[in-house]
Amino acid sequence: MDWNSVNFDWNHARAFLLSAEQGSLSAAARLLNTSQPTLSRQVAALEQALGITLFERVGKGLQLTESGAALLEHLRPMGEAANRFALSAAGQSQQVEGPVCIAASEIDAIFRLPAVIAAIRQREPGIQLEIVVSNSVSDLQRREADIAIRSFRPEQPDLIARKLADEPIWLYGSHEYLKTFGPVQDNNHTIGHDLQIIGFERNDRLMNILNQHGWQLTPKHFAIVTTFQMLQWQLVKQGNGLGFFPQQIGDAEPAFRRAFSERGSPLTVPLWLVCHRELRTNPRVKRVFDLLAEMLAEEN
Repeated sequence: MDWNSVNFDWNHARAFLLSAEQGSLSAAARLLNTSQPTLSRQVAALEQALGITLFERVGKGLQLTESGAALLEHLRPMGEAANRFALSAAGQSQQVEGPVCIAASEIDAIFRLPAVIAAIRQREPGIQLEIVVSNSVSDLQRREADIAIRSFRPEQPDLIARKLADEPIWLYGSHEYLKTFGPVQDNNHTIGHDLQIIGFERNDRLMNILNQHGWQLTPKHFAIVTTFQMLQWQLVKQGNGLGFFPQQIGDAEPAFRRAFSERGSPLTVPLWLVCHRELRTNPRVKRVFDLLAEMLAEEN
């Protein structure tokens, strides 16, 4: 191989790859934790080194040129190989001290992780924790996090997972809100149109699940929809409707009580702890993984 012919900087190539995949310099800059002007200079430097125009600037976005699209197909395998190299290197590290990144949903981050983080810091003060909070699924294969708390089992063969619990999910409401609704006498009890349930998305999935459990709901019962779990929490707390929350979290809130518990729990969601197989051999990632598993399982 003629290494002298490889006359470009990998950091510049990475800037091009992420900018193309994200569709904008600003989005790519956020992923790389750098500034948009810095990323723009890196892409421009790659274009100069290659003597090729990679992007056409269209408004605030980017459009690949024909040459850029052709080169991108060669660059993607390089990015995947670099990621595998980084994962393998991280897995070989024998240092307990250092950073570990945990991905969690909003509700898990707020109600589960503070006590767990405090315990990890007390037991392993040399480990630095970064918490990525999002209801989107973090890509562990691309190192968006080292460990993730999830509500489903991963299917990728290079991820390992430990099931911690099956959590009942109940509808909760404020005490004052639920006073307006009497006890349910049977599974065919009709719920009045004045009952509101805070939905996650504007479709009929939740309504259909509840109706299969004997409810008689229509879209009118879902006037408020938001994916922001802490807004759901506050809306329920202020008496705007009912919300779905895990039993361990909802039961611990004095302002809440289970709604229509006579019908039983309408949902059960598993709690999984997930990690990339390469990182499971890294002492600090393994230590955090095991501590998370121990403490989250104890809560349930």
